[in-house]
Parts: sequence; C-alpha cells; structure tokens
Amino acid sequence: MNSTLSRVLTWLVALIVPFFLIMTAIRILFTPLFLQLEYRSPGFPADQFGFTLEDRLHWGRVSLEYLLNDAGIDYLADQRLPDGQPLYNDRELSHMLDVKILVQQMLVAWNILLILLVLLAAWAYFGKWMPTFLHGLGLGGKLTLGLIVLILVGVGISFQWLFTAFHQIFFEGDTWLFNFSDSLIRLFPLPLWRDGFIMMGLFTIGGAALLIFLERKLAR
Repeated sequence: MNSTLSRVLTWLVALIVPFFLIMTAIRILFTPLFLQLEYRSPGFPADQFGFTLEDRLHWGRVSLEYLLNDAGIDYLADQRLPDGQPLYNDRELSHMLDVKILVQQMLVAWNILLILLVLLAAWAYFGKWMPTFLHGLGLGGKLTLGLIVLILVGVGISFQWLFTAFHQIFFEGDTWLFNFSDSLIRLFPLPLWRDGFIMMGLFTIGGAALLIFLERKLAR
C-alpha cells in the first residue's frame, strides 16, 4: 500500500472513532438502568409537584421506550396520569417528537459507522494493512480523548451554557424550554442531564483508552 492511501485510511478510521464512541456511550445511557441509578442517587432532587420515585421510574421508562420504538406520537399522547391528566402537554409532545427524530437519526448513523468499521477491519485483515487500521484506531482514540476533555471542561465551567448550546444547535428557537411544573422537567431535571454528560464522557474515555491500549499492544 502506498503512503498516500495509508494516510487516507488511517485518518478515515481515526475520524470515525470519536463519533462512534460518543454515540455508543449515548446509546448505553438511553436505558432504564441509567434512570434507575439517577433517580436513586443520593442528593437527586425530589419532584416538588408530587412524582414519587416509582412514578419517575415508570414514566421515564415509557418516555425512553417511545424514543427507541417505531410508534407515533400517539404513544405518548395517550399516556394519562392517575388523575386523568395527560402525561405531556402539546408543547412537550412536540419536543419529544423532535427528540425522537434526532435519536433515530443518531441510531442510523451509529449503525452505519459500526458497519464501516467492521468492513474496514475486514479489508485491513485480508488486505494485510492491519497495522494501518490499528494506527487509525489509536489516533481516533487520542482525538476522542481531546474532544471529551473539552466537553467535560465545559461541564465543569458552566453546564447550563453547554446544555443551552446543545439545544440551540439541534432544536429550533425555544421549543425546548418548559415550566418547572411540566412533566418533562419533573422527570428529566437539569442534574440528570449533567450526570448524563459526565457519564457519557467517562464511557467514551474508557473506550478511547481501550483503543489506544489495543493499538500499542497489537502493533508490537
């Protein structure tokens, strides 16, 4: 393999890795287990409007299921609280639909990146350029570490600013702003998102460190 193609393939693998690792970490967090840990963690704010731990676990799981399944918005619109009131109002439902579209797009991209990595790994093995592939993984791990450090620094300096910037990038206007009495805020308060960003960073750092280790181990 000539040096130009080797560099191109190295950087192709390296640029795939950060996005794949971050999306993998996010997918891990989109599970009821994360909600179990968050809602039960010491110091997690209680709902001042009356949701119990059991209520949060139930409605949080229902909301996650909607984001990951193929159901329409009626899946959430039909959910009723014990007093007969809808779980989410129209503004919340509109935002949840936007979030579902974003999550589903992320899952498609995640699967595409996984397939690309598998195909590149197979090509590297049979084409006998595995050292180049491993170097790309290691370089991608280093790029990932740098990106995650920046994100975690942002969390430490001002998570509110980071959270706002994220929503301004992916959602239009103020469609993501709600009252404290709305179910979305009661189920998913700001501390949950802060902890989610931190855990996403830690999971991603772990994956990046593993790739760097594998490159050094297997390249010997």
